Amino acid sequence: MMPSFRPEAKAKAANSAVAGLTFAERLAYQRAIEEVYWRHRIWPRNGGENAEPKPSLDAVMSRAQLETKVEDYLRNSQALDDYWQRPITTEQLQAEMDRMARDTKQPDVLRELFSALGNDPFVIAECLARPLLAERLTADFRGQNSTNPFGSAWLKGEPGTSVATRSTDAAYTIPEIPEDIQCTDDTWTATNLTNAPIARYLHTAVWTGSEMIVWGGSNGSDLDSGGRYTPSTDSWTATSSINVPTARDSHTAVWTGSEMIVFGGFNGQTALNTGGRYNPATNSWISTALSALVRGNHTAVWTGSEMIAKDSILLRTHGQVPASPMLLLDATSPPRSGLAVKWSSGAAVTPLF
Repeated sequence: MMPSFRPEAKAKAANSAVAGLTFAERLAYQRAIEEVYWRHRIWPRNGGENAEPKPSLDAVMSRAQLETKVEDYLRNSQALDDYWQRPITTEQLQAEMDRMARDTKQPDVLRELFSALGNDPFVIAECLARPLLAERLTADFRGQNSTNPFGSAWLKGEPGTSVATRSTDAAYTIPEIPEDIQCTDDTWTATNLTNAPIARYLHTAVWTGSEMIVWGGSNGSDLDSGGRYTPSTDSWTATSSINVPTARDSHTAVWTGSEMIVFGGFNGQTALNTGGRYNPATNSWISTALSALVRGNHTAVWTGSEMIAKDSILLRTHGQVPASPMLLLDATSPPRSGLAVKWSSGAAVTPLF
């Protein structure tokens, strides 16, 4: 049985007595959450990378993209109720809030998120805990029942909003966030493994200032999957599989300030000249232009307007190919494998070894 998505969803959400929060309220709270994450995202500038100051959130994220985020978590919640008969309960939402507060690796950022939601435990439960919990539970159920997926209705149906607990019925308690985390040098603290990407090697990882994005690599076969780890909530979110680049390992990834650019690498024994731009705010991929040359085991840096990719175990020739942002392949030194390159005030610096 396919889940039925109610077309009157947004109309029902307009009645806060029915849904607990209107769709417009959810949208406003989602924007407040994104504002916190955007404030902490790194805008590379200290090395001369990005000439312009960091833009506002509105410049990088549209209202339609915010709406999609809200619709997605409402749809996931509705599916748990309609399809699996496992609606998210008040107890589960409270436990998720407690888990975030207990396990946060960035208490100051989590405190900012709570504050952005008015320190209202009901709003925190519905707009911060519910999206994480709904994605995690639907991923679990899809994995258990992969032979009977939702199909097109999952993507195209209108989200329902009766999943929300009425604010007058919910007895949430805002959890206490630790004032500080005591860090001991040269020690490890485990991250949450729930919803984490599968084990892999030869992958890439970039730090955005708000989350770590892991993508690609191999577990015996090349992968086109990944995940975003958010320390403030100690949680993993899968990266989108729509318009994703070809599975690969030994590629590069750079952070531009708003996107992760992936390029090159190997698919099996084949070196690649393709890539993609991943936006964590919208969880979406855009393909890059094809490079004239293939490469793997290379290095790459972001200059502020272009990515410079250098050297390969396969190639001695280099060229220049515009992408969007531009992809620039440098030709000033002999090819080497596994070298380190950094961008410093207008020049790519390569160590002489």
